[in-house]
Amino acid sequence: MGEQINHDRRRFVGAAAITIAGARLGVLGSALEQAACAAGKLTGESALSSLRGANGWLNSQPLTAEALKGKVVLVDFGTYTCINWLRTLPYVQAWAEKYKDHGLVVIGAQTPELEFEKNVDGVRRAVKAMRIDYPIAIDNDYAIWRGFDNNYWPAAYFVDAEGRVRHHQFGEGDYDGQEREIQRLLGAAGFTGFDRELVSLDPRGIEAPADWSNLRSAETYVGYARAENFASPGDAVPDQKRLYSAPSTLQLNQWALVGNWTVGRQATMLNEANGRIANRFHARDLNLVMGPPVGGAPVRFRVLIDGKPPGAAHGLDVDAQGNGTAIEQRCYQLIRQPKPIDDRKFEIEFLDPGIETYIFTFG
Repeated sequence: MGEQINHDRRRFVGAAAITIAGARLGVLGSALEQAACAAGKLTGESALSSLRGANGWLNSQPLTAEALKGKVVLVDFGTYTCINWLRTLPYVQAWAEKYKDHGLVVIGAQTPELEFEKNVDGVRRAVKAMRIDYPIAIDNDYAIWRGFDNNYWPAAYFVDAEGRVRHHQFGEGDYDGQEREIQRLLGAAGFTGFDRELVSLDPRGIEAPADWSNLRSAETYVGYARAENFASPGDAVPDQKRLYSAPSTLQLNQWALVGNWTVGRQATMLNEANGRIANRFHARDLNLVMGPPVGGAPVRFRVLIDGKPPGAAHGLDVDAQGNGTAIEQRCYQLIRQPKPIDDRKFEIEFLDPGIETYIFTFG
């Protein structure tokens, strides 16, 4: 995917998953060089000037490079269904709170990957649910993304008091290093009085760090624009209703449809009740970006793992029997299995029609 235009690249999941991410992104062995080049282009000019291209703002009046002069700014690129960004969020929130009275301004750049993520009401609901109170710039036209020459979700850019990018972090991890950079830039700008002890967090729920040592499955798109490892007999037929069936077996990281589905460019949509998706995976967590379309009715679903209710392996959005309801388009945590972690067959059956499914992610 590395040859595609910037806003069509896959999410970068961080150094701890470089083998998986690099192989699939086409950046293995060159990610650091690309990162250095991206930051170098921005050092002599104010990338913050791109803020004027925001489509709107949440939690703030519009911010400008001129108004931010003299402040240290952290611009955090994400999109609210991205599991990799969600796992960085507790740290960004903690830094925003800790340093807000000591010269730091955190700006979230909400740059959509999926079409529904452009809906400002959906972003507003997500921001409220996540209790984000720092400014959020709506970047539907990728103006800020291009201004920072960015390629990844998540990505953090650290801007000094003169408006120059001095540091960046692509993907998850190195939270101590990022906070030390905040402190360095604040000190260089003459800000004092903040606690030098680094924040210590223990994120839970969907924000918990991935179990990298047991992660053998990479994100899996189910729209035809990026779908891979589809295993239902016969090829998927783009943009047409079709009955699909399960293969006799699923290999690791293959997935299949059962029932009457329409495979769209980004979303695969269920036309009749009781359709299923199966996925053989190897990870502690399995998440699925899905939901009814805006204004659509809630969709009930049931999850199985190795043909049984998940029990202790259920995620936040299902009960021990595997029952749940999709009421909006977001990232749903369906499985968080206890050790031992092994190859598992996951199945989700939708009891109502109308669901739109987008991406499986793992952790």
